[in-house]
This record gives sequence, C-alpha cells and structure tokens, in this order.
Amino acid sequence: MIMAGDFRNGMTFEMDSQIFQVVEFQHVKPGKGAAFVRTKYRNVRTGAVLERSFNPNDKFENAVIERKDMSYVYRDGDLYYFMDTETYEQLPFSADVLGDMLKFLKEEMVCKVMFHNNSIIGIEPPIFVELIITECEPGVKGDTAQNATKIAIVETGASIKVPLFVNQGEKVRIDTRTGEYMERVR
Repeated sequence: MIMAGDFRNGMTFEMDSQIFQVVEFQHVKPGKGAAFVRTKYRNVRTGAVLERSFNPNDKFENAVIERKDMSYVYRDGDLYYFMDTETYEQLPFSADVLGDMLKFLKEEMVCKVMFHNNSIIGIEPPIFVELIITECEPGVKGDTAQNATKIAIVETGASIKVPLFVNQGEKVRIDTRTGEYMERVR
C-alpha cells in the first residue's frame, strides 16, 4: 500500500480497479485547514490525464508494471503483431490496446509493452520518431511568418502541423507524447 503523501512522478497505483501513473504532484499546506496532495495522473489504459486533490493519508494499492522491449513486425487486418526482442515470440495486439500510438507506428519500431499481472495494459512508443512527409503543400519562398503552420501527412498516415518551410519528402522528428513536430532531420 502507498499513501498519497508518498506520491512521486512516474509512480503507479490502483484506484477504482484502474491503473494510474502520477504525472505531477504537489504537497499543499494551506494556512487554514488540512494539508492535501494536488495530483495530475494518467490512466495507463486509456491515456486520459486527470487532476484531483487527495488527503495525504489516502491509501492505494501499488501497481507493479513490467515493461518489455518489443518490435512492431506487421499488421494483419485489425491485429498488430509485436515480437519479443529476446525470445522472438510474436504477440497480436488490437487497435484499442494501441490507442493513439497507431498514428506513429512504423514497422521495425521498438516499443515498450507494459504488463500488469501478466496481462497487456498498453504500449509506450519511443519518445521521438522520425517519419517522412508524404503529403503537404509546397513551401513558398518568403513564407517566414512567425509560428505559421500547415498540415502535413506522414508515412504512417498521421496528420501533423509543420512550419511552412517543411516540404514533401523530408524526414521530420515528432514527439509521440504530444504529436508535435520537433525538427527536420537531415
């Protein structure tokens, strides 16, 4: 059991038969009243981020999550197959387990598969992925407006916003946590 007063970033806990990971926490001691822990936490299965204040004495079950490196191999209909990089065993995953990660999933990409009590609860992609832009409007010389963007389609089919100077056929780095363009890759 862990208490809300012991929360740290990255810690996982069970609440209402769901698994959550602490994203941010803050111990608050107001001048009047009792202390509390203001917490921002993420549902590990759905990815939804919630905010809530807890009493520092609230107790939760500790959720032990095992992470294993697995490589995305191929797609067959609605199933996505991942291979264990140590045993070469292949496991199928449905689209609902993968969630938003599907937008950036590319063959041979190594991801961390999360297990809780020997059942798969989700996948963590690499923080940054490099993808080639397959569709976007061409950049025009002189387009230098501050923070102006356009929509581009990458090789996985995802739509992202990129600066006006980025062109079709270029490789870009994307942050998978936010889905935002980071930089061009040469």
